[in-house]
Amino acid sequence: MAERIQTSVATLRRMEKGDARIPFGLIAQALFVLGALGRIDSLLDTANDEIGLSLMNQQLPQRVRTKGGKPPSGAL
Repeated sequence: MAERIQTSVATLRRMEKGDARIPFGLIAQALFVLGALGRIDSLLDTANDEIGLSLMNQQLPQRVRTKGGKPPSGAL
């Protein structure tokens, strides 16, 4: 398999383990060799990526509350 996608066996093993440093082109080449190139659509479909959406929601800032005291003057 490594020879068919033109990479080293070590890189193929990293790809099988889900290493995020693997270039996307290499993943596409592996899918092509496996005859599953159409699955790229599901990889790129962010609207249906529940894990990705929940991770993005966790990164949203929490509600910011102002400290008590004087209200801002409104002056620039």
